[in-house]
Amino acid sequence: MQTEPVTECVDLGSFEQLQAEGRLTGKLGALPVLVVVDGVELAAIEDRCPHLGFPLHRGTVHDGMITCHWHHARFDLASGCALDPWADDAAAFDASVDADGRVVVSSRRPVDPLERWQRRLRDGLEHELPLVLAKSVHALVELPGGAQRALSEAFEFGDRNRAEGWGSGMTVVTCMANLLPHLQAGDQPAALIHALTFLARDVRGHAPRFGQPPMVAAGQTSDRLMGWYRAFVETRNTDGAERALATAVEGGDLATIERSMFATLTDHVYVDGGHSLDFTNKAFEAVGHVGSRHAAMLTSLVMQTCQAERSEETSEWQHPHDLVTLGDSAKRHLAELDLVDAIGGIDVARLGWALLSDDPAEVVTALLAAADDGAALEELARAVAFAGALRLVRFHTNNDPGDWDTVHHTFTFANAVHQAVVRRPSPAIVRGIVDGALRVYLDRFLNVPAARLPGATKATETISETTTATTTTARLDDLAACWNIQGAVDQAGIAVWGALGAGTSRSDVIVALGHALLQEDAGFHWYQSIEAGVRQALAWPEGSDEAALVLVGVARFLAAHTPTRRELATITRTAVRLRRGESTFEDDT
Repeated sequence: MQTEPVTECVDLGSFEQLQAEGRLTGKLGALPVLVVVDGVELAAIEDRCPHLGFPLHRGTVHDGMITCHWHHARFDLASGCALDPWADDAAAFDASVDADGRVVVSSRRPVDPLERWQRRLRDGLEHELPLVLAKSVHALVELPGGAQRALSEAFEFGDRNRAEGWGSGMTVVTCMANLLPHLQAGDQPAALIHALTFLARDVRGHAPRFGQPPMVAAGQTSDRLMGWYRAFVETRNTDGAERALATAVEGGDLATIERSMFATLTDHVYVDGGHSLDFTNKAFEAVGHVGSRHAAMLTSLVMQTCQAERSEETSEWQHPHDLVTLGDSAKRHLAELDLVDAIGGIDVARLGWALLSDDPAEVVTALLAAADDGAALEELARAVAFAGALRLVRFHTNNDPGDWDTVHHTFTFANAVHQAVVRRPSPAIVRGIVDGALRVYLDRFLNVPAARLPGATKATETISETTTATTTTARLDDLAACWNIQGAVDQAGIAVWGALGAGTSRSDVIVALGHALLQEDAGFHWYQSIEAGVRQALAWPEGSDEAALVLVGVARFLAAHTPTRRELATITRTAVRLRRGESTFEDDT
């Protein structure tokens, strides 16, 4: 139920009663109202602290302010605005005494709700106010186009307020935007609240970003400008790269820009631990959500791209095996094939399992053999992403908990390559496929010993066809219980495998995983892993072992990091109750 002010008035009692008791209370529509005498003036304000719902008639009026004694938030009686912004603003009303001595309260001139809540959303982002963000999101999603406005506001805010450019906050917003269609309706506002709260926290303390302007009347083609961009990145010239990119973006040829940016990122090996390519993929997905008019935010990627560590400079890619030379040879071979137009039809799952070999030469041989057999570019990318997901499935809990991040990075990198291939395939992106496969190889010791596959002892074993529908409900209940027990990693994987094997739909498991994520105070990698897992699970047929194993990996990752304090979920629930006009404070006396 919406609680936007409506044009109406209500009689709250006599002026004599107000003078005698010091205050009058009642309701105007769905909102509780308080009237007090402030000096010689009447003041009417929402009789509910917008922070957590404490009745303001139990507060103290002094010098034009009312103080809520639950958390000592103070409010201007004339406007309802909070002097302590974390508490959010209260609604204020007009109060007068009519000819019969009755105190009448009326709503003020209505404000365009879309404009109002968009402004409040901006306030919440700028001052990192989770409750304000929660209320704003819930209000906006009820309005036509409101969710889109929230995303646009978020991307604009992140783009202009972080001097270092695109960061984890913008990535989380994109992850949640991608996940929205796959969540239950009741969780969709919570997904946006999580994303925007994370973004506000990520931006906090950073200087604003003043990007390089595009060149005026440059007259250069997109190909030439992006050639300059690529050359500038090679020499780590941030300003030159950004101005060339800004000019190309103004020209509007996003297809050329995207191909060139991914080519630049694969000129070197697995740059910046996979983050740069993943962030770039997310930036293009973000443009897809809010439109090409926001494409200028692509320039926020330049600093990280120019400064990124190049893995050929690191020892693990050079010793004891020269993976750089091995990868370069494979890339040259693949470049000679017309992979973009290949028809495909290989056994993608079999290739994915083959990529788990302990011999890097065997990994490359398997990849090249599949390409020679006519594999489509998408099939190769999906096989690498599947292999990355299997590292999560087979990650043993005897490993250092921090090592989850290593296999996570490989998986999300491989997913980013796959998404880039699906969206806009190009010959250069094949180099990212090779890097992903060799990165999967480097993660092999995190599967030693390998965790047992849930419900199977061999890679070829299928889910039991004798599992009953009754077991399905039990398995989903088992999954929900895993988030409340620290370290229930294997149990979570078994629960997902069992549920899917018993006939639970893939979408229902995704809903359950998304709901679990939104109950926690999630970290950056959680959002990435679940979003990548959902994308990869949906890339396989419904009911397939491969889709099930991807979701098993996601469940195991989430269970390895839960439970948390769950503060944000509490704030979200409070915002919902306040939005509905429900009481959040009850006197037990």
